[in-house]
Amino acid sequence: MEVEYKNIKVIGFDADDTLWVNETYFREAEQAFAKLLSAYETENKIDQELFKKEMDNLELYGYGVKSFVLSMIESAMELSNHSVSNQTIQQILIIGKAMLNKPVELLDGVEEVLKKLSTKYKLIVATKGDLLDQERKLKKSGLLDYFHHIEVLSDKKEENYSKLLDHLDIKPSEFLMVGNSLKSDVLPLINIQAMAVHVPFHTTWAHEQVNEDQSRIKTYKTLNSLRELIDLVN
Repeated sequence: MEVEYKNIKVIGFDADDTLWVNETYFREAEQAFAKLLSAYETENKIDQELFKKEMDNLELYGYGVKSFVLSMIESAMELSNHSVSNQTIQQILIIGKAMLNKPVELLDGVEEVLKKLSTKYKLIVATKGDLLDQERKLKKSGLLDYFHHIEVLSDKKEENYSKLLDHLDIKPSEFLMVGNSLKSDVLPLINIQAMAVHVPFHTTWAHEQVNEDQSRIKTYKTLNSLRELIDLVN
């Protein structure tokens, strides 16, 4: 089914791995963590246990670097049978702080696209994660002036988007969401009768992956680059 974008008035953008690099830093941190714990388990086992701990903690801690650091500390304690040293815990905290202090590396074409689209559409950010961290990244990105509204969501499910659109008085039929995650940025929007565009990033967190049947839905576009969005909606 061909998707029409002529009624769009507001475009929402995911932040992490849509506007700037993010998941790459988590993968680097996971490798550093596995190295720290290498005396206790294999890298593969450490990765598996850390992911399980992250999933167990989502409802309590939410998303973001701080949640990730707490999950690393809990995993380190369990994998070491509570014998992990204070020095190793300190190294985990250092990994987390290094992630929070990473430069904001904009993805190719981001500012060009926002500058062009902001002359015709209202642009918003709809992202999830830690509020302070996302605010910091937005400020450092130099992109704030392009957006009418910034929303850091606790999650990206249908009810979260519906509440956001209601709050901003946006009709679903006039809203387009752009992001790298089918699970978080595309499928929930389609289910509430809005539109969505998928711009894949080269690496995806396992929690954001969808099954083959879900990815076959044809009511969204997949773009190779954010730059293709300009021609799609204009």
